[in-house]
Amino acid sequence: MAVRAGVVVTGSEVLAGRVSDRNGPWVARQLLQMGVDVAHLTVCGDRPADLTAQVQFLADQHVDLIITTGGLGPTADDLTVETVAALYGREMHLDVELEGRITSIVERWRSRLGSVADSEPLRAGVRKQAMVPAGAQSISPTGTAPGVAMADDSGTLPTVLILPGPPSELQSMWPEAIESAPVAAVLAQRTSVTEDTIRAYGLSEADLAATLRTAESSIAGFGDLAITTCLSRGELEMVTRYEESAAAAYSDVLALIEQHHGAQLFSTDGSTIDDIVAARAGGRRIATAESCTGGMIAARLTDRAGSSAYVVGGVVSYANEVKIGSLDVPADMIDELGAVSEPVAARMAEGALHRVGADVAVSTSGVAGPGGGTEAKPVGTVCFGIAVTGRPTVTRTLRLPGDRASVRALSVTVAMHMLADALSDAANA
Repeated sequence: MAVRAGVVVTGSEVLAGRVSDRNGPWVARQLLQMGVDVAHLTVCGDRPADLTAQVQFLADQHVDLIITTGGLGPTADDLTVETVAALYGREMHLDVELEGRITSIVERWRSRLGSVADSEPLRAGVRKQAMVPAGAQSISPTGTAPGVAMADDSGTLPTVLILPGPPSELQSMWPEAIESAPVAAVLAQRTSVTEDTIRAYGLSEADLAATLRTAESSIAGFGDLAITTCLSRGELEMVTRYEESAAAAYSDVLALIEQHHGAQLFSTDGSTIDDIVAARAGGRRIATAESCTGGMIAARLTDRAGSSAYVVGGVVSYANEVKIGSLDVPADMIDELGAVSEPVAARMAEGALHRVGADVAVSTSGVAGPGGGTEAKPVGTVCFGIAVTGRPTVTRTLRLPGDRASVRALSVTVAMHMLADALSDAANA
């Protein structure tokens, strides 16, 4: 790829774990979608020496573009612009027009709050944020902190784009930032890059790696493919980025993977299991009956816009009395077999089907841990049920690995795939 970038997230609060980094992954994803190769994503504290070291490191790696986030506020420890300007040998000067824009924003906030008095510290904060390196282009703020785009006249340092830390501000400013003259000049050098994603369920990373080793030794042009694999929540994702000249190589790799692992592949066009459930619903009404997952399946289904077209509702039957009273599970069945059993999971799904008025229902009942396990039903044991109007109810039991959070997350994945299969079977019946 012709253009390489590095991202520096600044903030001691991120390093300390008090705040999760939402900017770095978001910026990296935007760049990748534009055909820019993100070579480094780093986090550093607010000290100028640390930021200088990070920017210099990226320059030494010969990236074409550096994007920093954070450190643009009015306080004394917001030093990103000054620090980068010093490294690039630029004097700071007051942008009077920018100062006026920031003042107008502050005035609007003051009028809404009605209690923030004008003061010299407030005016000093505005002036500080309106200081711009000589020759740099400012990016209009959506909060009070403007961005800065700056190219190096000598050509020895990368172009740098400095953006604020609040994610909403950064994302709102992004379109103008990438159209600024210094950044646009870098992006104009990029080549056309395609990104394809395949997703598999029930396929191990080791098995996929073995197939990719076969591809490496047998497929011409394999080295021109940038392949990354990631196992998340029980699904294996393979993302491949390549230029047009390597399209044939990717097609050959995909054919080889389909030959070896076709039964485990559920998507070769990037579709998620959520996309597939939505597409297969086809007017059928879905309900959930959850015990160990505590409503997580319903939340996953309804997280998607437009899901009201096919999701009816659900029952979180954590307690046995709710399974009995709201889902019509026989009390003697629970007494005899225990709540974590396939017959109970089946009756939960059937109860949701009839009580909610759905066409398809999925259920979970399990031992998520850390306590509650037995020799017969250890922690991680989860029973699933799928009930479809006019068809026999399907059940299965799995022993899922990990801690409580992992067992619950994996249970949701299993339920989504069972639901997708049930919808497919119903459509083909």
